[in-house]
Amino acid sequence: MTGFLAAAAISFAVIFVAELGDKSQLMALTFATRFRALPVLLGITAATAVTHAVSVGVGYLLGATLPTFWIALVAAIAFVAFGFWTLRGDELTDEEKNKGSATTRSAFIAVAVAFFLAELGDKTMLATITLATQYPGTGGVTGVWVGSTIGMVAADGLAIVLGRWLGRNLPEKAIRIGAAVLFFVFGAWLAVEAFVGA
Repeated sequence: MTGFLAAAAISFAVIFVAELGDKSQLMALTFATRFRALPVLLGITAATAVTHAVSVGVGYLLGATLPTFWIALVAAIAFVAFGFWTLRGDELTDEEKNKGSATTRSAFIAVAVAFFLAELGDKTMLATITLATQYPGTGGVTGVWVGSTIGMVAADGLAIVLGRWLGRNLPEKAIRIGAAVLFFVFGAWLAVEAFVGA
């Protein structure tokens, strides 16, 4: 097996397993109850690709982890803000209801930003950095990036399927309150991680 294939296969397996039950998988489920599946999946993919590219770059060039205190603290504040925003709810005008592409773009941006912030300093980012230090060379680093990105998107794709099912079977108010509570939990989780790791 070439360096690329070995790195991709191992990275896929490690990140897929690490992502199961992680806060970002729970976020994917939450977003999938509010938005269509495709923009959620595209937002996750874009954020993951960028975050994991940074991770393998850090792992390859420095072989060290990023300081995570301030990143985690900013992300915690952002998630609390997302929670209040979700509780407030959004009202669409008739014109906005007719603009499906704008809704798709807004969902994509919201998901991509939330996932990017959540993943900075997260265990999957740190695992990707560690994997990149184990597979030196262009082929190995590229394999780690491709494998880790696909592994995370696959795990979060499972959460999207579950989120879409919940979205069809629960009342909108319950979904809005549940999503807000999850965002508050994510924010608290990130704040605790920031201060424990400091």
